[in-house]
Amino acid sequence: MQQAPPKPLPRPTPETQPFWDGMKRHELRIQRCKACSKPYFYPRPFCPRCFSWDVEWFTCSGKAKLHTYEIIHRAPRAFEADAPYVIAVVELEEGPRMMTNIVEVAPDPSKLPVDMALEIVYDDVNDQITLPKFRPARGG
Repeated sequence: MQQAPPKPLPRPTPETQPFWDGMKRHELRIQRCKACSKPYFYPRPFCPRCFSWDVEWFTCSGKAKLHTYEIIHRAPRAFEADAPYVIAVVELEEGPRMMTNIVEVAPDPSKLPVDMALEIVYDDVNDQITLPKFRPARGG
């Protein structure tokens, strides 16, 4: 049997490097517009709402709720060993939504109610990349 190819990993860019640096420190960092005060994700040098270039990075709580998800049963070759797994869009407590994986819960719709409380899990893939994943919130 042929070995699966390595999983693709993100490649930080100048715009995303502060996000990845925060992830390595186990901090979920996103941006906020100083002009309209709205937080946003994915990283970019200007506010997607008011187009101001006056933006800043801040550390999020790491809390979220499940917005939507898909259970992957037939995965691409690099991810076959992980199947079934959950790809999701979560809404951060601060407002923005991000795509991620839901872990530490059975990939079963009865275990994944929409609006379920979640918390971040830091997946240290290697020395350069830590991925943000989410699990059901502990302690209610």
